[in-house]
Amino acid sequence: MLLFMGEPMLEFNQLPPDAEGRVLYLEGHGGDTSNAAIAAARQGARAGYVTALGDDAAGAAFRALWEREGVDARHVRTDASAFTGIYFVTHDGRGHHFTFYRTGSAAARMTPADIPDDLCAGASWLHVSGISMAISASAADAVFRAIALARAAGCKVSFDTNLRLRLWPAARAAATMHAAIGMSDLALPSFEDATALTGLDDPEAILRFYLALAPMVVLKLGAEGAIAATRERSWRIPGIAVAAKDATGAGDCFAGALLARLSAGDDLQAAARYANLAAALSTEGYGAVAPIPTSARVRARLAALTPP
Repeated sequence: MLLFMGEPMLEFNQLPPDAEGRVLYLEGHGGDTSNAAIAAARQGARAGYVTALGDDAAGAAFRALWEREGVDARHVRTDASAFTGIYFVTHDGRGHHFTFYRTGSAAARMTPADIPDDLCAGASWLHVSGISMAISASAADAVFRAIALARAAGCKVSFDTNLRLRLWPAARAAATMHAAIGMSDLALPSFEDATALTGLDDPEAILRFYLALAPMVVLKLGAEGAIAATRERSWRIPGIAVAAKDATGAGDCFAGALLARLSAGDDLQAAARYANLAAALSTEGYGAVAPIPTSARVRARLAALTPP
């Protein structure tokens, strides 16, 4: 079982204007770790989610989504006095942009007391992110408790930086995230996040920084691919040319696919190559969840890319 912890959010993603010039939005589902859980499940892994939802239509929609996707929601509780967060995605020549409505959400109200002692029983990985910790001080404490439980249970920990400077300043984010990564087995920074968190702008220096904290690192480089590394060696994973429409959730897809393949027994290089392709394919549609590819689609494309 792969466990994912964080905040799910109902998504409204901007579509191209219609024939009358009206801007339309596609309703969907988002939230970085929820996206990653679904990506893992679509690759054939057993995935579960840890969060709190409001007693509202958005919360019910997420429960229905996870049931359809085969994501175990036994550790998802309902907070009747709070709401499920939402966000909007807009697009322009500079890329995609987010507007969030999440302050006081059910997930942001999580506390360490909400995390059961047996959370990681039977789990091989726990995946959390910077957003999981940034939404509130109590949520950050809940993540630290989950990490401690994972370590005690022999469950590996994966940490995706997913820096959002609107949620907290870079110095606080760096201190909190780097403390958590120091308790983790795998760090998944993006290049943009890493430069803001460390002040470094050389990929090799960034890898050295994070390898001093965690034994495995995958530095995500967006369209240029990724660099996967252990303390012994590293591998450059080149970018994949695709007809990209929307990069929302691509990094989350990468994380879920990577953990699915690691849990299936792949080494870090093979898992990163697979995840890089899955993430690229996820940009060919709109929204964070709908375009996430299945294992069959990734393997078919992987076979086409592999020389005979």
